Amino acid sequence: MSDPLILQPTLTADACVIWLHGLGADRYDFLPVAEALQERLRSTRFVLPQAPTQAVTINGGWAMPSWYDILAMSPARAINQEQLEASAQRVIALIAAQRDSGIEPTRIFLAGFSQGGAVVLHAAYLRWPGPLGGVLALSTYAPTFTDEMQLADTKKQLSALCLHGRFDEVVPLALGRAAHDRLTACGVAVEWRDYPMAHEVLPEEILDIAGWLEERLSH
Repeated sequence: MSDPLILQPTLTADACVIWLHGLGADRYDFLPVAEALQERLRSTRFVLPQAPTQAVTINGGWAMPSWYDILAMSPARAINQEQLEASAQRVIALIAAQRDSGIEPTRIFLAGFSQGGAVVLHAAYLRWPGPLGGVLALSTYAPTFTDEMQLADTKKQLSALCLHGRFDEVVPLALGRAAHDRLTACGVAVEWRDYPMAHEVLPEEILDIAGWLEERLSH
């Protein structure tokens, strides 16, 4: 399994963003985004892990980088829960490593696009036991959130920014909105922003992410 790609800042690192790519992509997918964000976040380290290559049922069983297998597109998404848990545990190990390197957990952020976003939402709200800086959920959904889900007070303090394309045919906007609404119902301070795009990332979105991170890292 490939080691994460680590982009060190120009200044001494006092914050970190762990950013998971989407299905079929790799750890270099969001490197240009991380480089652009570091122009404004000059003391923030970016950690870009690589998903394992494994068979994906909905893509004819072809092996590709994936955080978990998707067994069917409906209802909502049928997934391999065990693989998602394994990916979430990898994220938790990365959080712990950054914490142990001297970065305060409240200055560690999780970000994920599409399938990667599903993993970070699960890891942040349902598996990581301590505080974090926040979660960036890009063009994603939350297959492990349920209507009965309740969060501890510490998790209610974990803010999130959900970003989605209005014309997304891969992860329909309604799925992203459902994740946002579930967090809202649980008392989380979560923001929603949508854009005139498909399953992709726009420069305007990156500017919004930079502003959101700067606001939280300025305290």
